[in-house]
Amino acid sequence: MRLNVSKMAASMEVPSDSTDVLKSISPAVERPPPMSQSAGETTSKVQPALPPYMPAWRRARYERRDPRTIERANLLNVSKLIIKELIDSSLSHGRMLDDDHVPLQQFFVVLEHVLRHGLKPKKGILRDKREFWGVLEVIEKFAPEAAEITTSVREMPNIKTPLGRARAWLRLALMQKTLADYFKLIIEKKDDVLSEFYERGAIMVEDEGIVITGLLVGLNVIDCNLCIKEEDLDQPMGVIDFSLYLRDNKVPMDTPDSDSAEGKSKMATILDQKNYLEELNRHLNATVTNLQQKLESVQTTNALMKEDLAITKNTILTLQEENSTIKKEKEILLNDHKRKLELTKQDIDIERETYQTSRAGLDSLVAEAKKRLEDETQTRIDVERELELQISMKTEMEMALRLLEKDIHEKQDNIISMRKQLEDIKTLNLEMYKKLQVRHGLTVDSWQLDD
Repeated sequence: MRLNVSKMAASMEVPSDSTDVLKSISPAVERPPPMSQSAGETTSKVQPALPPYMPAWRRARYERRDPRTIERANLLNVSKLIIKELIDSSLSHGRMLDDDHVPLQQFFVVLEHVLRHGLKPKKGILRDKREFWGVLEVIEKFAPEAAEITTSVREMPNIKTPLGRARAWLRLALMQKTLADYFKLIIEKKDDVLSEFYERGAIMVEDEGIVITGLLVGLNVIDCNLCIKEEDLDQPMGVIDFSLYLRDNKVPMDTPDSDSAEGKSKMATILDQKNYLEELNRHLNATVTNLQQKLESVQTTNALMKEDLAITKNTILTLQEENSTIKKEKEILLNDHKRKLELTKQDIDIERETYQTSRAGLDSLVAEAKKRLEDETQTRIDVERELELQISMKTEMEMALRLLEKDIHEKQDNIISMRKQLEDIKTLNLEMYKKLQVRHGLTVDSWQLDD
């Protein structure tokens, strides 16, 4: 994206007088749209009127401008005015703003018009809907910290419509001083995100969106205290009140007899404006540097793509030549292949006849071999059966021998024990016989004594 830095810097200057800015705003924005119409629908229907004092060459140049360009310029100028008024009123009221602050209310109205400009309509039952809540929901995909705001808005029971959720989201982001950062994020990702929601020529996808992002950075110097739960955010689209900016804002000259309190207040205001402008300038420098880097990257990519295109063209020509050469070689190879195929076919026919002749002889040999194999197999089966029978008989004989040996051992043991018992009996008989003889002798002696 090519961006004129000087033009962007000139457009970012905060106007010192509201009448200078209102000269660049067409009458299309002097008459606010009705409550039932959106910003995109109203600005596209109203044709800007030309002032009668404008020269002819300037009038012709003005008439050739695209209506979308005029709409973007109007919204940008109004945004400059409202942000300047909001910062000035914040400095004069002590920086803490609430729901009743009129410039803050008008700021949100202008911001809604900016977000709805060029928004693609969604088909509804009764009429097309233009809702920018989907744009704000996408931010949490690129900035995880935005998911907290989105979740809080979804859980609010008093908000029923997508427009109300979008308004609550913008108020929470402003109170957290992250509104400018989120706008910068979606502007940087506009090729991936905003092209889905906005049409060509919308302010968010053009250079004016970058300028508005820079203007929003200045709001970081103010503090807001907004009660979202008690506010009716589901009401229809608001109207920009230009009566606040049509009055003459004359700055009173400093007098020598002004007290020190007023001098300190003015000095604090000047310092705050200086800090705002310095922060705005830093943001612009960072944006310009980023755009220059993107431009250099695109130019480098373009040069590389041109080189790749030239290389691709040369490659295509080389491939075409190789393709023609390959086609010729293909025809030659195809003819050779056909000739070889015919010769191979003849050889195959001869080999087939030879094979059939030899197979007839082989079939007889195979049949004879099968018969012999069957005989040998039957003989082997018989031998195996006989062997199994012999093995079983041998096993039985071995078992009988073991039992016989066991019986013999048991009988031998019995014989030995009986012999031992017989010897014991003989010994007892002998002892009894000896005792009997002794006793008999004593008996005989006693008889003799009695006689």
